[in-house]
Parts: sequence; structure tokens; C-alpha cells
Amino acid sequence: MKFFCIADEDTVRGFRLAGIDGKVAPTCEEASEALERELKEPDCAIVILTSPVADLIREKVEAIRLERDYPLIVEIPGPGGQTAESRSLRKFVQEAVGIRLGQSEGP
Repeated sequence: MKFFCIADEDTVRGFRLAGIDGKVAPTCEEASEALERELKEPDCAIVILTSPVADLIREKVEAIRLERDYPLIVEIPGPGGQTAESRSLRKFVQEAVGIRLGQSEGP
């Protein structure tokens, strides 16, 4: 099972220190090419994208999430942190599964 990170230079460097390979992708074309390349890898189980990179290729990311079982695409905050409109992991799970986990985060 392989992990792969597509992000900005600092994030990719951090993941490399943890043993996870990655690709710096500052443009839509580079992000799209890196994602396509990883989709062809049979052992790639999880692709980690920062929110800014995912926003560059949002349609492709959403299509993969809907059409494929793997790789799992995980979106993490970029270097600027989480934005006010970002949803937490708990909120994503609540929406996907339809049950509440722990305390409520509001409406």
C-alpha cells in the first residue's frame, strides 16, 4: 500500500521526511498530470492533496471520488491552514454516513 502527496514544496518536503513520496504541483497541469500518473499505479492506495492543489483540479478530484474505490483521495489544509468555510473530518463523516459522531459542531 503506497501513499503519495501532491502539494506545495514545503508540504511535499514534510511528507518525504515521513517516508511518503510526493510531487510539487504549483499549476493545474502539473497537479493533473501527477494525479493521473498515480491513478495508474496499482499499489497507490492514498493520494494526499492540499486544499489549494485540490482546488486547481476540483472537477477531477470529485469525479475520482465518485467513480473509483481507490485510491482514497485525502484533502488536507494547505500552508495557510484551514479556512473558515472548511469542513472538519467529523463533518465529512457525518455527511457521508448520516450519523453524528461525538459532539455537534453546530448547524
